[in-house]
Amino acid sequence: MASTQDVIAAEDAPLRRERNQRLRQAVHRHKATSRQGIQERLFTLAFSGLVYPQIWEDPVVDLEALSLKEGESLVAIASGGCNVLSYLASAPVRVTAVDLNPAHVALNKLKVAAIAHLPDYETFRTFFAEANRAENLEAYSVFLRPHLDAVTRRYWDSRDRIGRRRIGYFRSNFYRHGLLGNFIAAGHILARLHGKNPRRLLVARDRGEQRQIFERELAPLFKKRHIRWLLDKPSALFGLGIPPSQFEALKGKEASMADVLRQRLERLACDFDLKDNYFAWQAFGRRYATNMRAPLPPYLQPDSFAKLRKRVEDIQVMHASFTEHLAAQPAGSVDAYVLLDAQDWMTDSQLGALWSEIARTAKPGSRVIFRTAGEETILPGRVPDRILSRFTYDRDRCREMTAKDRSSIYGGFHLYTFAG
Repeated sequence: MASTQDVIAAEDAPLRRERNQRLRQAVHRHKATSRQGIQERLFTLAFSGLVYPQIWEDPVVDLEALSLKEGESLVAIASGGCNVLSYLASAPVRVTAVDLNPAHVALNKLKVAAIAHLPDYETFRTFFAEANRAENLEAYSVFLRPHLDAVTRRYWDSRDRIGRRRIGYFRSNFYRHGLLGNFIAAGHILARLHGKNPRRLLVARDRGEQRQIFERELAPLFKKRHIRWLLDKPSALFGLGIPPSQFEALKGKEASMADVLRQRLERLACDFDLKDNYFAWQAFGRRYATNMRAPLPPYLQPDSFAKLRKRVEDIQVMHASFTEHLAAQPAGSVDAYVLLDAQDWMTDSQLGALWSEIARTAKPGSRVIFRTAGEETILPGRVPDRILSRFTYDRDRCREMTAKDRSSIYGGFHLYTFAG
């Protein structure tokens, strides 16, 4: 007789094949037998599960650029869901969150169910901000599981590759799981093996102390020959969700990837007060701060919960690519687009198809935001000028916005506005 796990695996097989096909289309550019092709296929394997328990684009910067107004329609890549929910908390808008990764889709649907069905803010905060309590599993069983669709319920009820029940992540610090959580853990282990401890940054009383601790605990690691050698391997950054095609753009003109990562980690550690930067808490503490005045994503802040509960019907989560979703929408129907860093993965033909659909579906004045591994926008010369010329771009303002992004891992933040 087949076990429950066998039945679930059989039911999920078509979805898994579809997911892998979409990922292959997005990532694979070289023959499987080439060095680049092998790297691309390893990345596809790594990216097939949960990658981002927390999204790593600053929603405060997004909201400043988007200037959302009541009644507007926004389409965004979902990722970990922090930003799409933060947009919804900021204004009564219609949000469509799309993602190719079914684990991210399941996470977003879990968050939407939690907003609608958990009894109060305290339970919501415990579930997603602390994410390490046994009572979270009871809250899931009583309040959330009955309201999930079958696919999402199967995901959270099923077990990962080493036999852990996925909903159990919320009993053992959800933010230590997923590809990114494992990458951060590996960084901590590497530092501790060299007698350093990233957690010491969290006791700094001001930015001056933050810099002192960074120079003592983290900066010396990037000078070590074996660490520099390791970081120059594209596979070393799969845990950041960086595919091989994005590696060179991130590296830019630097001699070693270690120099790039040192610069970005220094910015994260030193350029923003830790009392206001939950990204730094995740990087250096592998969790959110737990006191009631701790920095949290906007959607997890106390005054957001009532707004989100009131507006929860205005968010839709879909397993789809951005381009295919837009292709099914009416012309002139969208006010804002959030592409994260997905374009760094794309070929010229994929970029052209995406921006053709953006131009078709955009209303005059629509805003498009995205980030890039490198500093400059990647669109000129790759998106046909007949399309790109319909958008305006302010380079100086984009550089100002890049400097405000507390996650600090991207080279550039970009805002394009549709002129019509």
